[in-house]
Amino acid sequence: MVYNVGKFLREWIMYHSKIGVEKFILYDNDSDDDLYSVVEDLNEEGYNVETLLWLWPKTQEAGFSHAALHAKDSCKWMIYIDVDEFVFAPSWDSSSEPTDQMLKSLLPSLSSSHMIGEISILCNEFGPSNQRSNPAEGVTQGYTCRRRVENRHKSIVLLEAIDDSLLNVIHHFSLKKSYRMKHLSLEAAVVNHYKYQAWEEFKAKFRRRVSAYVVDWMSGLNPLSKDRTPGLGYEAVEPPGWENKFCEVRDDRLKMLTERWFDSAEHSLGLQDITKNDLKIELLK
Repeated sequence: MVYNVGKFLREWIMYHSKIGVEKFILYDNDSDDDLYSVVEDLNEEGYNVETLLWLWPKTQEAGFSHAALHAKDSCKWMIYIDVDEFVFAPSWDSSSEPTDQMLKSLLPSLSSSHMIGEISILCNEFGPSNQRSNPAEGVTQGYTCRRRVENRHKSIVLLEAIDDSLLNVIHHFSLKKSYRMKHLSLEAAVVNHYKYQAWEEFKAKFRRRVSAYVVDWMSGLNPLSKDRTPGLGYEAVEPPGWENKFCEVRDDRLKMLTERWFDSAEHSLGLQDITKNDLKIELLK
């Protein structure tokens, strides 16, 4: 579920495509940036990206249920993650390049697939990492400092295993009685959640958080919700020292991995090329 993520989309699509995602479905909350032109370019380059207009930003569970029905004839397993979230397995550190079997390696083997209908992956939340603006080289390169304790989880679900009620609580579905959920350890896989970015980026999301539990950030409702930012009140005012907040552990594993996979010194998931081209245009002017 997205809103005005055009400038972040290419990095996210390219990375997850390389590790095995075959199709992307974006639920668009009526974006007014260049999202659709970015999607068009990606599709022309051979990626499979579909967009659906979803006008209701506070109805994430309903969107998940809709996606499960919408994709059941074209997908077997579906992962529900946001554009600021990247799936990563520490075992991939030893790989010289990505393969389209990496995500599939997290799924149950054929012998147990009739039992496991959902894979749960814990999240690490990254902070601004001393960034004062959106890093041109991409979020996986620019944000390298995170909180120590993991928070929440994301799921990969077998669509045929979802209970007929389609009941879900954003991060996982209820399953049919013959299926169960498997919880992966942090050593097996983790979702890097680049949640607290440079202030201007975070501020843009401040009032549009899609949580079903905090209707209006500027009210005092549900003050202990995990969707609220620790130390931040009810107004989108930059706290002192924001750029250094939520930095308890330096974690550059995905940064180093994507540097090796995508040779970020030259193109960094394609983002750096765009910067160079823009610079050439400026010089010509």
